[in-house]
Amino acid sequence: MNSVDLSENFRTVMRRVQEAEIGAGRAPGSVELVAVGKLHSSESIRALAGLGQTAFAENFVQEAIQKQEALSDLDVEWHFIGSIQSNKTRLITNHFSWVHSVERSKIARRLSLQRPEHLAPLNVCLQVNLQHERSKSGITASEILPLLEQTAELPNITVRGLMIVPKPAANPQDQRPVFAQLRKLLENANDRGYSLDSLSMGMTDDLEAAIAEGATHVRIGTALFGPRIKKAELQW
Repeated sequence: MNSVDLSENFRTVMRRVQEAEIGAGRAPGSVELVAVGKLHSSESIRALAGLGQTAFAENFVQEAIQKQEALSDLDVEWHFIGSIQSNKTRLITNHFSWVHSVERSKIARRLSLQRPEHLAPLNVCLQVNLQHERSKSGITASEILPLLEQTAELPNITVRGLMIVPKPAANPQDQRPVFAQLRKLLENANDRGYSLDSLSMGMTDDLEAAIAEGATHVRIGTALFGPRIKKAELQW
């Protein structure tokens, strides 16, 4: 993708986010755009950062670390949104500011234990699977409060909220009930004494529906970067 296309895409996505905020009666800037760089080059990420984007997400640890090394001069924030293997927790907790995909107390404990002392606590979202999709990770609604109880007092992480990847829908507005359910689950947790402030939900096709239901972070890849590069062709 050339810089002109990337610039145009960035402006279009930012306009969509801003218009969705207004349409939902949300404060301007209340939703953070997280650019998903999975299978996109470090050069594309650098170009997007040059346009003012500051938060970037990756799904694969090794791919992310290679990009971070190539982009170490940039002042950007890195989010991890992929599935987490136990043998990758040290790498994740050393290289990211946010992790959106925690679903087990064992993983949360490892992230806390392995977080370097010189870094701020790791921001964490618990991944929820409300539609019981076997192909996707995530806890059920009934498991949210027990996992919060197990993770809330860990010293080197801060549990910030909940994350979801719903089933695709032909009409993005059909996602609203799922997003609304996640918001209500967060509100229920806060009624129980927690202080969650983040809902990581909404992607390219359904960001408006997610923002209407309270998303604080939308994770956008294709609408910004275009189609993904084949892994064999990707040069970090």
